[in-house]
Amino acid sequence: MLTVQWLLTGAALLVALAALVKARRLAKRLERLTESYWELRYEHGQLRARVTRLEPAPPASGSEVPQTSGTTAFVPLSSLRR
Repeated sequence: MLTVQWLLTGAALLVALAALVKARRLAKRLERLTESYWELRYEHGQLRARVTRLEPAPPASGSEVPQTSGTTAFVPLSSLRR
């Protein structure tokens, strides 16, 4: 009976160790993905600024409806998982 308890204890420790290793791997991956997200967001802003500088201004006319400028909104990573 004591041998079975030691086997279960050893198996539980191995499972816990495997879970810890996987959690650390996932934490590193999440860190890399977060860094990539912010780098891409920065590059997107830079490219948008360059395109805005390159586009010619629209012709002025009295019948034109004024356009509202788009605002940059924060998109949480949790909403991208859906």
